[in-house]
Amino acid sequence: MFRRLYLSPAGYAISAVLNVVGALLRPFMVYGYFSRRDGRFLRFTRVSSSAKILCERELTIGDHCWIGPHCLIDASGGVEIGEGVQISSLNAVLSHSSHVSIRLLGRQFISTPTPQRTGFIRDPVVIGAFTFVGSGAIILPGTKIGKGCVIGAGSVVRGEIPDHSVVLGNPGKIVGTTEKYDLEFVRSGEIDHTYFDPERLAELRRVVESDNAA
Repeated sequence: MFRRLYLSPAGYAISAVLNVVGALLRPFMVYGYFSRRDGRFLRFTRVSSSAKILCERELTIGDHCWIGPHCLIDASGGVEIGEGVQISSLNAVLSHSSHVSIRLLGRQFISTPTPQRTGFIRDPVVIGAFTFVGSGAIILPGTKIGKGCVIGAGSVVRGEIPDHSVVLGNPGKIVGTTEKYDLEFVRSGEIDHTYFDPERLAELRRVVESDNAA
């Protein structure tokens, strides 16, 4: 019935309506974020309409951040997202887990107040400034990621990650640093006034000078 109606002259109107509905329902980026934690308005932070943030009052976030479509930010145990962090899409940042508690409490789990749940884990997550988190990556409770890191797509990250690290895989492993990506642009001089970390830029310049002198 619908196919016949769609193939009739009325199909143009049906298509127009469906396209409008699709445009209204599809995810879009919301420019500007009001921080529930400290009351700041972050003009340059963008959060997808389809992203879900749990316990927003426990989320500390800097400006110039990007949280893409269908991301879950579980801030119940505390999450700190530094300035300029980009979290791609389909990501999860988790700061709590009940994987032990559900067995210990059994059917009493749901009726037990969260602070009293035996074995319940709440462990804050920190993502350092200008770190990029690739699509599908999962950040587990208690993880501390340094500034300027790259977390590869699909990685599962736990523990402490030093500044400027590149992390890949499940479990996530440090496979290098961002130096090799950045040096090309340091040599050209085109990022002299834009690079996010002046101290790091000075280090990279010394590497270039050493290479030139060799």
